Amino acid sequence: MLDAKHGEYDGKKGKKLAVNVILFTNFIPPYRVPLFKALEKRLGRLSIFIFTPMEPNRSWPVQWERLEVKVQRSFTFRSIWRHESGFREPFSVYVPYDTFWLLWRRRPKLVIFGDFGARGLQATVYRLLNPDSRLIMWAMLSEHTERGRGRVREMLRRWIFQRVDAAIVKGESGARYVRRFGVREESIFLAPDTIDVASFATERTVDTPGTNHRLLYVGQLIERKGLQPVLSTLSEWAERNPDHTLELWFAGEGPLRQVLESSSLPPNLSLRFLGPVPYVELPQVYADATMLVFPTLADEWGLVVNEAMACGLPVLGSIYSQAVEELVEDGTNGWVFRPDSREATFNALDRALRTPPEVLQSMGESARDEVSKLAPDVVAQRVVAACHYALRHPFDA
Repeated sequence: MLDAKHGEYDGKKGKKLAVNVILFTNFIPPYRVPLFKALEKRLGRLSIFIFTPMEPNRSWPVQWERLEVKVQRSFTFRSIWRHESGFREPFSVYVPYDTFWLLWRRRPKLVIFGDFGARGLQATVYRLLNPDSRLIMWAMLSEHTERGRGRVREMLRRWIFQRVDAAIVKGESGARYVRRFGVREESIFLAPDTIDVASFATERTVDTPGTNHRLLYVGQLIERKGLQPVLSTLSEWAERNPDHTLELWFAGEGPLRQVLESSSLPPNLSLRFLGPVPYVELPQVYADATMLVFPTLADEWGLVVNEAMACGLPVLGSIYSQAVEELVEDGTNGWVFRPDSREATFNALDRALRTPPEVLQSMGESARDEVSKLAPDVVAQRVVAACHYALRHPFDA
């Protein structure tokens, strides 16, 4: 469960920080807009610099509303993420060549960044050459996502980590990771991923007997999400329990779709592929399900957990999702399992699928109560608390 021992807002509520702030991020997905708007209200002027209007594997529309957003100049190339868990995933690497110069021209008081490549390095150099500025690292990571990154990357990260004035992390896993590099305990602030909770507070529409279940997965259909192993284990459970009728819905698209569609299934288990669902239509998709299944092998957070819980769904979630670690209490609002253990996955499925309907409803209500604590305004206050701290406690003080 979330522990807000860090991140208490120490300014007057609603009072702007009144300093020039630049925030660097890769791109702006629709779920992050409410948080950035809440931040803008509290920070005065917030300028956001991104690598790309939208990543090529995302179907979301570009929607920045009235935020001040600019695209950086950068080189782009493709690489492969090879994780210790065994999966491989292509991703885009952006190498901006204008970070230092735009910082030097604008002279922001606060710089917030979230990557540790060329941009993080340039931002750190700017901080060292401009002692009046402050540097905040927004660590978009968890212990598990960062396994096997290599010695050279760890050396660069250590150099950057030890020169930031404050660190923002998504959960305790992120906090444990940054502590390894000497980040001061008092400078670590907890700011989990958030959504517009109210927009997902949809009334549930599913009313099925205790032997019928509609499991929902939302996200990319890729190897990292652990879809093939969980489907195989779910098929085994269905074979052993022929009196149960199961559906597994996939909301999303990706290279694994054809493989999943061709899976051999028992007669009491069916699959439905919804394809890419517009973000504004997701609440209704959640409302049509019994529970969310999120078997990821590595996720820095997993915002679908927030979304499902806001809709009143219990979550069957992987321990390798930081959102599951922080939000899901096993047996209370969901079930937690290790997706790389077939036995653990089977046992979690068995517990979830044997849960009586009235208990599922109670678990869903508990899930909704838990995630309601993470509205964008609450998380924005924690980010502003990190800004206040950085302004008062520079790393070289």
